[in-house]
Amino acid sequence: MITGSSGMIGTRLFEKLIEEDYNVVGVDKVFNRWNETLNKKTVLCDLLIDKKISKLPKTDMIIHFAANARVFDLVKNPSLALDNIKSTFNILNFVRKKDIPLIFASSNEVYGNNLQNEKVSEESVKINEIHNPYAASKMACEILINSFNKMYGVDFEIIRLSNVYGMYDCYDRAIPLWIKQTLNGDDLIVYGPDKKLDLLHIDDAVKGFLRTVEYFQKINGTTINIGSGETTNLLYVAKKIRSLLKKKNQIILHKNRNGEVYKFQSDISKAYSLLGFKPKISIDRGLENSVKWYEKFYTEIKNI
Repeated sequence: MITGSSGMIGTRLFEKLIEEDYNVVGVDKVFNRWNETLNKKTVLCDLLIDKKISKLPKTDMIIHFAANARVFDLVKNPSLALDNIKSTFNILNFVRKKDIPLIFASSNEVYGNNLQNEKVSEESVKINEIHNPYAASKMACEILINSFNKMYGVDFEIIRLSNVYGMYDCYDRAIPLWIKQTLNGDDLIVYGPDKKLDLLHIDDAVKGFLRTVEYFQKINGTTINIGSGETTNLLYVAKKIRSLLKKKNQIILHKNRNGEVYKFQSDISKAYSLLGFKPKISIDRGLENSVKWYEKFYTEIKNI
């Protein structure tokens, strides 16, 4: 079972698990806008309502993506962080009662800013470095999961994802937003000219989750970073998108927004050691794929 199955990563993992002949059910508040065939295997459910969760079908494993995942949205409206914690608590109660193992999609946001220019390992979390409500909600969920393991024996795996980009993202995150703005001839705003992040293509992220499912018994009870293991300057990304689309949009530099990570590089050695995970898609190739996908998507939207 995948919660948040109509979202960006949930959709792509849903597709890949079906390709691998897994029997998959999706759970989301809305049907999938990207792949309508998935809706035949999707249960509509608001995870904030525990009575509705109790009616979900029994399954062998749950991969929990469902969350308010736009960092700046939670900066503006921190009550959305409480929804993340509540939905995860409700899922934990469900898996506790049904004896179902849980894979939880956490975030590199829990590390804060990597000011030492070092790769950040799983042991590097410091509570006083958690800098926004989204990161706090993910850390709170991780603590809840560990407590349910200690108290009730819930089997789990926590995956801390780096910044995932690629297809199936219709929000105003930087890469799809800049592609859209470039196509429209609008200015591109880069918040933080020195911002360097660990950018992970969606297909590499999904590969990491597929490995997690496959090796669950081996890694049960651990926390693993899944990232590119490299940093990319976001100003470079904006310029690359402009170049790929052969446009000359103006790029406007603003200071980093309050609450956002502006320097991070993930240590993925544990993922390689335990899962054999090694990302394959370079930032240049990933941006080329993304530009092609969104160029087609935005063209189709205009033609509807």
